[in-house]
Amino acid sequence: MSSGRARELQAQILSLVEEYVAEAFPAKPFVPGTTHVPVAGRHFDADEVKRLVEASLEFWLTHGHFADSFEDELGKWFGGRRCRLCNSGSSANLLALTALTSPLVGERRLVPGDEVVTVAAGFPTTVNPILQNGLVPVFVDVTLPAHCVDLAALEEAIGPRTRAIMIAHPLGNPFAVAEVAEIAKKRDLWLVEDCCDALGATYDGRAVGTFGDVATVSFYPAHHITMGEGGAVLSANTRVMRAVESLRDWGRDCYCAPGKDNTCGKRFAWQLGDLPYGYDHKYIYSHIGYNLKATDLQAAIGLAQLEKLPDFIAARRRNFHRLREGVKDLADIFEMPEATARSDPSWFGFPLLLRADAPFPREDLMRWLNEQNIGTRLLFGGNLLRQPAYVGIPHRVVGRLTNTDIVAERLFWLGVYPGLTEAMIDFVIERLHAFCRAPR
Repeated sequence: MSSGRARELQAQILSLVEEYVAEAFPAKPFVPGTTHVPVAGRHFDADEVKRLVEASLEFWLTHGHFADSFEDELGKWFGGRRCRLCNSGSSANLLALTALTSPLVGERRLVPGDEVVTVAAGFPTTVNPILQNGLVPVFVDVTLPAHCVDLAALEEAIGPRTRAIMIAHPLGNPFAVAEVAEIAKKRDLWLVEDCCDALGATYDGRAVGTFGDVATVSFYPAHHITMGEGGAVLSANTRVMRAVESLRDWGRDCYCAPGKDNTCGKRFAWQLGDLPYGYDHKYIYSHIGYNLKATDLQAAIGLAQLEKLPDFIAARRRNFHRLREGVKDLADIFEMPEATARSDPSWFGFPLLLRADAPFPREDLMRWLNEQNIGTRLLFGGNLLRQPAYVGIPHRVVGRLTNTDIVAERLFWLGVYPGLTEAMIDFVIERLHAFCRAPR
């Protein structure tokens, strides 16, 4: 900061920010049926806005010291793994899998035609990077009521061209990741853990995202913490992370931070490819890359959110269990969600699966809840192979996707995010009973 006067003005501005937030975002009373009960949303206070304003006053508009700090702090959540921030969880998935195609990873690099085992019940951007890299997704079914990958089907799916496994922890409920990691190790496969819905979940007391070779996280407003848009890739493998960084930063070979030059000490002494000796290292490209960086403004918000993550996770678990207790007497209509054995989920949502003999279809219930101003969502793409975008894609299916189709046809979920109050959750419980127990 340029002067003492500037620091005084900054302190005044940040003090006013607290007053502004109190006036601009006051707590509002919950009015049942009128106040919207969303499935997710940003949850913040003056801390996040002050960090954002502080970063904006510095006017460093790309990756800077806030982003560096965020990467360091998030890396600690993942057992000290290296972390690279990017502009979305979808980009994180793309970077994570594409990094495994890099020459930097050696003989294990993925090449077009290699297979990646995944599930069809999920979000498109867990599968899209497989297709975008010319790889072949191999789809297997999930189990009920955990909605997680079927281990027997996963093992059966591994063939001579299989080189990787890429699966998400659905709705914050960990799949049996220790067992999947053991399968991957035994078969010499890469394991990519999509933790975009599951930040803070554990399996055998260990954080998800620390079992596989690479992990991804999302910071969209619906997720456990937010910076508006944003994501991250984490790994203990330095070669993988070097590839991630290059791919994120236009594919360049140089690893100087924005605004820095000659970190390597030989900026004009490189000779790579067919370029002339001494070609400026800042303009040598070793990957077909992108610009997927996030900004310091986003990272500043993320730092404030990260400090609150333990409380956010606790609130999600508390809201989940309040809902489960409140609707357990509707077990004749719904198959209740269950945590994976040996796991402690960091719940993203509260899934309810209509039984086959339920007295009404899912769409009638969802339509009615919407009329009550209660938000609902489906399990994302349901069965992705039934989506129009995936007609005709190269793929293999192992076994029948029976449970995946059940998820697509009969499952929906409700919110558990920290912004929900007890009154809101009680209203959701009451309205579910009103609909389910109404005479027909």
